[in-house]
Amino acid sequence: MSIDGIIFIVYLGMLLTIGLWFSRKSAASTEQYLLGGRSLGPAVTAMTMQTTAMSGFMFMGAPAMAFKYGWYAIWYAIGDAGGSIINLSVLGKRMRRMSEILGALSPIEYLEKRFESPSIRVVGSIISIVFLFGYVCAQFIAAGKAMATLTGFTYELSLIIGISVIIIYTVAGGYLAVAYTSFVQGLIMVLGVVGIGFLAYFHVGGLTGLNVALKDIDPSYLSIWGKGLAYYGQWGMVLGAILIYSIGYMGLPHVVVRHMSMKSTKTVKGAVIISALWNQFFIFVPYILGMIGIILLPTIADPEMIITELAYTLFPGIFAALLLSAIMSAVMSTADSILMQAGSILSRDVYQRFINKNASQKTMILVSRLCILMGGIVGVVVAIYEPPSVFALVLFAFGTLGNAFLVPYVSSVYYKKANYIGCLSAMIGGATTNIIWTSMSLETSTGLHPFLAGLIVSVLGMMIGSQFGLEPSEEVKEAFEQSRKKRFFSKEFDQNITRDLAPEASSVSKFLTNDK
Repeated sequence: MSIDGIIFIVYLGMLLTIGLWFSRKSAASTEQYLLGGRSLGPAVTAMTMQTTAMSGFMFMGAPAMAFKYGWYAIWYAIGDAGGSIINLSVLGKRMRRMSEILGALSPIEYLEKRFESPSIRVVGSIISIVFLFGYVCAQFIAAGKAMATLTGFTYELSLIIGISVIIIYTVAGGYLAVAYTSFVQGLIMVLGVVGIGFLAYFHVGGLTGLNVALKDIDPSYLSIWGKGLAYYGQWGMVLGAILIYSIGYMGLPHVVVRHMSMKSTKTVKGAVIISALWNQFFIFVPYILGMIGIILLPTIADPEMIITELAYTLFPGIFAALLLSAIMSAVMSTADSILMQAGSILSRDVYQRFINKNASQKTMILVSRLCILMGGIVGVVVAIYEPPSVFALVLFAFGTLGNAFLVPYVSSVYYKKANYIGCLSAMIGGATTNIIWTSMSLETSTGLHPFLAGLIVSVLGMMIGSQFGLEPSEEVKEAFEQSRKKRFFSKEFDQNITRDLAPEASSVSKFLTNDK
């Protein structure tokens, strides 16, 4: 085996070791397995949130988009650059407090408890499972393509090997394994992409050299409307391109769950700073590499493979292997999070909620593991027989999930009167609009991006729907008010005070009892 193949095998072995390391700790309770015991600090929270959100799209879909449209693709990067700040700032503290007060362990369970209707859980689970499945298939396809380039194995064999590693460490180590492998993968991703970006940037003569070369090929590559002025004057498409990655993350269940697993609300501030810094180094480079691909690889058969081709064109083998490990990091850190989330929804929101309400902690962990395993196997089979474009599949699944859940999650902590009818209207209306808009290509006739169309319908659904049906109960209103208040002491401080006072309280109680 070549040296680059050996490096990659070592990398996979490291991930497996992390997963197995956390297997015993994760099996302690359901909360420990699904949320890591709500114990994650700012660095791990920031990195797992960013690597989960970025996915294989950034290494394959983003360059392919820039290769096709030129500078127009940068609108998506602009939204992405500020996405983590908006996500953590808007939802972070309030959702962390609210989910703990309501005792929710999954994002869908949270919605049911906040909006007080089992129908929320049914509809939310169906939408989540279907589109998370589409999202994870895109990651599997990206993993198969990247690993086939690195090892020389066939696409099918590469897919099976790569996904097997993800499934093993996710099933064994649960949420903690996913979070800590994401932390390591986030470091590898940013180092890898900055390395090749730096070399490729100077190879084409910097920004000036890039633009002069693009102009010589086709001046419309430099336009903000895309090659051939494909979206000329369509501000609805531009606004949708910015919004989908700036606010869309707040609608993804596998990203939203990161708010619920934070150690405390104080984690938010550090996580915002770390994720914002990481984003500025990482976000723009894949799009720039896509445009460099127009110059250096004009006849490439599959534009989604631009970064891997550039890696082997510009780097010696050993460095290319490190870069391709970064690509696999992006894919694996998203795929494991989605599998984890899908397993949580199936076990917690379907099995325990509707099939076995009295399931023990041990049974729940076993069911979660089996659901993750089944989801992974089905995903591999679909990815082998029906491999669509990573770019198209991610945009479709991302947009539909964002349109379904973004408005309900934000409304749950900012709109006190939001009720279950409003939530159902927002979820169904937003998701349906995105599906129809995308499948019928209505953006070409309306000039409106599918995500923007779905967002408008979802907001209207929440506002109009909440005027009907019952108002939230007093218990939920009280939880809503508590989530807005600032907590002056950390959870650990409260727990230590309680623990320290317990012996004294017990002694006082015995004294009073004897005195009687």
